[in-house]
Amino acid sequence: MNYRHGFHAGNHADVLKHVIVLMLLEALKAKPSPFFVLDTHAGRGRYLLGGEQSQRTGEAATGILRLAAHKGLPAPLKAYLQAVKAGNPVDALLAYPGSPMLVAQALREGDRLAACELQAEEAQALKALFTGDAKVAVHARDGYGAIKALLPPRVGQDRFARGLVLIDPPYEAQQDEYPLVRDAVAECLQRWPGAMVAVWYPIKQRRTLQPFYRRVASLPAKGVLAAELLVHPDDSPLRLNGSGMLLFNPPWQLDQALAPVLKALDAALGEPGASHLLTWLRPPV
Repeated sequence: MNYRHGFHAGNHADVLKHVIVLMLLEALKAKPSPFFVLDTHAGRGRYLLGGEQSQRTGEAATGILRLAAHKGLPAPLKAYLQAVKAGNPVDALLAYPGSPMLVAQALREGDRLAACELQAEEAQALKALFTGDAKVAVHARDGYGAIKALLPPRVGQDRFARGLVLIDPPYEAQQDEYPLVRDAVAECLQRWPGAMVAVWYPIKQRRTLQPFYRRVASLPAKGVLAAELLVHPDDSPLRLNGSGMLLFNPPWQLDQALAPVLKALDAALGEPGASHLLTWLRPPV
């Protein structure tokens, strides 16, 4: 099952992932020195919510559209909604921005984004989206291979000590993807030790992820934090019950900032039996 098709845009998994990405970017922007972002599986960057496939699944209605109707949300969720609305008409959500678009909107003058997409049609759409934007480089290539090619990052004479690597593969063969993800994170940490690494992953039945948790917890990061949202009970292997983000080298006190966000997402998007989890797989040092 591929979890990255456009007709899933704006679902609960996108909400969780993109809220956290924006929180990581805010942490990077707290310091004046420029940063670099590598998005390994970027997709096309922007998705129409009114498309036939999107309307058929109705996932945005139980994700971004449901969240947008809630009041009294924590500040990171308000900032996320503002970022999503930025590319839409006033009082309407016609399109949903993927991670490269959200990142690009947050970049300052000296910051840079490298967005990778292997599928030709998606890569072409991504290139068209960022035509003329000097802060964004689009690479039509495999994202895992890009880690070796582009890290540590250097653009012209500029080297970047700080930044973020977002790894969001399609999980077409879910169990086969986990060793690739683990190796990719290890490569990132070896080549660019000062970077934050964020990995999105789907959750059907959480107990099946235990071996993956153990393997990534052993990687040489200064801390490994797992943030998860299950909008359905964790008892069905046939659907996407929830998703999580693994955060390597997360910024200081991110766990405290994330706690009310996960609680609010659980309340806003969860069905009966929903849950959320925030736990250190490897405590910070």
